[in-house]
Amino acid sequence: MNSEEKQLSSRIAKTFADLRSQDQLAFMPFITAGDPDVAATQQTIRTLAQAGVDLIEIGFPYSDPIADGPVIQASYARALGKKVTVKEIFTSLAELKSEPLPPLVAMVSYAIIFRHGVPEFLQACVEAGISGLIVPDLPGAEASELFADARAAGLDLIQLIAPTTPRERVKQILDVCSGFVYIVAVAGTTGERKDVSAAVLEQLEWLREETDLPLAVGFGISRPEHVDPLRDRAQGVIIGTAIVRYLEKMNGSAEQATQSISELSDFAAQMVQATHAGTP
Repeated sequence: MNSEEKQLSSRIAKTFADLRSQDQLAFMPFITAGDPDVAATQQTIRTLAQAGVDLIEIGFPYSDPIADGPVIQASYARALGKKVTVKEIFTSLAELKSEPLPPLVAMVSYAIIFRHGVPEFLQACVEAGISGLIVPDLPGAEASELFADARAAGLDLIQLIAPTTPRERVKQILDVCSGFVYIVAVAGTTGERKDVSAAVLEQLEWLREETDLPLAVGFGISRPEHVDPLRDRAQGVIIGTAIVRYLEKMNGSAEQATQSISELSDFAAQMVQATHAGTP
């Protein structure tokens, strides 16, 4: 299956294609579902959509997150502490389906998918308006069955590639990847970094020769200045930790929550400006 076939009927693929035709990068923020609660998650999604983001990655809280740094781990812990359930997450997202939102991408452990049953989980994703999945604890070599099932359901299965991933393994991973490729910018956990490493820029150049799928860079990306070095090499930018810090502040008083949403909107708009038009 070539890249064009894997992209067929993909809302995510169309988003990247539309942006590429305008020489723009995609901006995709990450949020944790249920932090501080599902109503706040709905408000956050609406706020990000109104700020013009291109996709939204939604983390399903899990007690043993893979590769997430302390800020996102704490966010998952807060959501789990308030007993948020997968069913509540799906229900809250489904309530937004009629609204003008960008594609939603679920970051979810395979343990959650397996526990609910693969067909049932994929159908719930479709009904909730989710366009793609990232399953960080499912090795690429074992992802062929889920990839086929996801594509049959009309969902993309997005794969992660790290700086330490051997190149022969990368080629196997690309065979079971659609939508875009999630490029991990650092070896280690998520978190904010000062610069984009030269090793990542080199990897992006190599990957561009290996796949036609869009390349989106995350882990360590946290500010508008990180965008320009990626502009001619990647097609998207993902920010998690810097976004989730606003969710952390939403756990305070109503006044703090309102202020945090306003600050989040401003930050998202700055990132949209940087990815679409360049850093001022």
